[in-house]
Amino acid sequence: MNRALDRAAIATLIPHAGAMCLLDSVLDWDATRIRARSTSHARADHPLRGDGALHAVHLCEYGAQAAAVHGALVARAAGDAPRAGLLAALREVRLYVEAVDPAGTALDIEAECLLADDHGAQYAFRVARGGCLLAGGRATIVYGAVAGS
Repeated sequence: MNRALDRAAIATLIPHAGAMCLLDSVLDWDATRIRARSTSHARADHPLRGDGALHAVHLCEYGAQAAAVHGALVARAAGDAPRAGLLAALREVRLYVEAVDPAGTALDIEAECLLADDHGAQYAFRVARGGCLLAGGRATIVYGAVAGS
C-alpha cells in the first residue's frame, strides 16, 4: 500500500474544484484499489444537496472521484501524466438508503479497478459508513473524451 493523501493533494489530481472535490483523504492505495474517506456529506452547502438532503444516488460521484484519484495515482507512479476522463456509465448501482444522513461518522469509499486500457477503465465502488453499506456499483470511465463529441 502507498501513503495517504490529504484533500489538498487530492485536489491536484482531479479536475473537481472547491466544494465539488468531495474526498477529504486517501487512506491507502495500490495498483488496483483505493480507500478514501469523506465528511463532505455533512456540509449544508454540499453542491449536490437538494431539498435539504443528499440523495443516495449522489454517492456514485464519491465512487467516481475515488476512481479518478486512483487512475491519476497509478499514472503518476508509472511516470505518466494523469489522463482526462469522462464518467460514461454507471452499472449495477445499488442504493441501500434513500438519503445520506448528515449526522454520524465519515463515509468510507473504496474503488477497485476491474479493467483498464488506453481507452478507459472500469471500477467497482462501495460507499459505507460505520461498516454499513450505503451504495455500490460499477463506473465506466472513458479517456480523452471531449464534451459534446
